[in-house]
Amino acid sequence: MIDHDPNDPGIPLSFLPGHSSRGRLERTLRRGDFAITAELNPPDSADPNEVYERADVFEGWVDGINATDGSGANCHMSSVAICALLTRIGHAPVMQISCRDQNRIAIQGNVLGAAAMGVNNILCLTGDGVQAGDQPGAKPVFDLDSLSLLSTIKQMRDESRFLSGRKIIEPPQVFLGAAANPFAPPHDFRAKRLEKKIKAGAQFIQTQYCFDVPVLENYMTQVRDMGLDKDCFILVGVGPLASARAARWIRANVPGIHIPDSVIARLEGAEDQKREGKNLCIEIIQQVREMKGVSGIHVMAYRQEELVSDIVHQSGVLKGRKPWRKEINPGDYAAAEAMDALMHEVD
Repeated sequence: MIDHDPNDPGIPLSFLPGHSSRGRLERTLRRGDFAITAELNPPDSADPNEVYERADVFEGWVDGINATDGSGANCHMSSVAICALLTRIGHAPVMQISCRDQNRIAIQGNVLGAAAMGVNNILCLTGDGVQAGDQPGAKPVFDLDSLSLLSTIKQMRDESRFLSGRKIIEPPQVFLGAAANPFAPPHDFRAKRLEKKIKAGAQFIQTQYCFDVPVLENYMTQVRDMGLDKDCFILVGVGPLASARAARWIRANVPGIHIPDSVIARLEGAEDQKREGKNLCIEIIQQVREMKGVSGIHVMAYRQEELVSDIVHQSGVLKGRKPWRKEINPGDYAAAEAMDALMHEVD
């Protein structure tokens, strides 16, 4: 069991001009550093130490940790609860909100509550249909979708108003994100869809897994031609494949994930398929890192979270940037600023 102080709210940072939040993820991106986020596999448990243990493998290697919200329409510990636990120990969570399970009243209340707990980043998702999960008899809500959710939270933040028009006394200061899938047809539509999300309020984007770099290059060309890379920060989704068998299963059963035959053939031909999957992920990160308009990566290592630190380290994308560590007292704003600057110091 890991011993964490439940009263430690983490490191409060000052509010910088032109920023939407106090969060480290936004600071990293606006500074021009290559940002790294990772996805935490949510527990099927009420034990907070399961969250702490899973978060510890990311310590020092990421700028934000995504707390998923019933991904795949399966029930796990809630996103808002995971975010509350992560803020206690000084991590920078990205709270995912799926429109599938909550109406606008519940969502707006959760946004206020999350912001009060120190959550600075929110990822807005429409959500998978209930038929995709293990409780297909559940009643879907979908009162909002990702676009209307973005505009709702943007209104709460920028206009201090609920959707009803009622005033919010202290608005939620949050950095707004959305998802994108450059790899799903029709490919020519994807950049236009991104434009809609940016207009609705998206400030950063996390994409679906990238296993096909040429397809991503085509997408980024369209994004740059439309000037969208100037309007938001794009973090490309990456992750290790455990085996050719796993890759085939994912391709057949997880909607929206594109894995080329060449990737599966490479894994099949490897003596150690898990190691080859990790090496492939590192290679993709290094290629993505050089792509104009890409601001970072989002690492999704489902049931392989222990590989994230090694993947980030071997990819070299930190380029001398010193990872953040929780080594100062909460409330010490001057020290927090100094630590934040040190974290992004380049050799």
